[in-house]
Amino acid sequence: MLAAGSYADEIRPGYLSLEEQVNDVFAITWKQPQYKGTAPLNIQLPDNCTSQSEVSSRSIRGATVAKWMVSCPAGISGTHIAVDGLLATETDVLLQIRWSDSSNNSIILTPSKPSYLITGLTPTSEVVSSYFLFGIEHILTGTDHLLFVFALLLIVTNTRKLIVTITSFTFAHSITLAASTLNLFQLPQQPVEAAIALSIMFLAAEIVHGKRGHPGAAARWPWLIAFIFGLLHGFGFAGALAELGLPQDAIPLALIFFNLGVEAGQLLFVGSIIILGAILQKVTMSLHTEKFQTISVYIIGGLASFWMIQRVAAF
Repeated sequence: MLAAGSYADEIRPGYLSLEEQVNDVFAITWKQPQYKGTAPLNIQLPDNCTSQSEVSSRSIRGATVAKWMVSCPAGISGTHIAVDGLLATETDVLLQIRWSDSSNNSIILTPSKPSYLITGLTPTSEVVSSYFLFGIEHILTGTDHLLFVFALLLIVTNTRKLIVTITSFTFAHSITLAASTLNLFQLPQQPVEAAIALSIMFLAAEIVHGKRGHPGAAARWPWLIAFIFGLLHGFGFAGALAELGLPQDAIPLALIFFNLGVEAGQLLFVGSIIILGAILQKVTMSLHTEKFQTISVYIIGGLASFWMIQRVAAF
């Protein structure tokens, strides 16, 4: 009954590219994510820019992509570009400007900062802060990734084992995130997303079996299971980063700080769950903790089952 609100990992950033073809003539690519019931976003190009071609548009996987050409006499350096309507959404927009000399600007427009003053190359501090914050945002809005980590917390109660398990998960998804982003190794995104849902179902089933006195592989070797499935989740993170794009002049820096943002968000989530669990145990004096865990496991497994069916159906 709640299927419409059960979608995971629905963060879909917009993408706006201005690529200089010849002096002061730019090819515009505008990818706008489609969310049911939200108003369209409007691009505000510099005042001296005029269209030089018809707009061609097409729909792809939850987004509309429009392309056209504009001429901007006297150039666009020192002017503003903005996206109207961001304040009413949860959407970020990656703005990339590629100049004819192969240099580029790369900036993330947010609801609180919907415009940008076009200057030279993007400052290093902008790349660091933008991609770090996007990494945090991605993990904290990626319900499926968070539920996987939460299931690990329910399986591993020993502090030392928990640290090793979370470290294994982090190390594994860092490997595949980097490998996929740098085009060293890639997998189709839809099967990856379905396998991520399956990994959550597996952990939920392992928890139930453990409660019935039949501990499985996840209880015996949680660090190994976390590492194996962490490789899959890394490909999922890479898909989100591919949606966002990377500044061509600072790929390693953007990749590192996106990953650090993911880790910071993950640690924030783990810390919050541990504190919440301690509070719950004190308040209920452990009387209802077992029931709470059992209910949580079936919610996790049910949602993961829905996501897997949904994602396989989308192949």
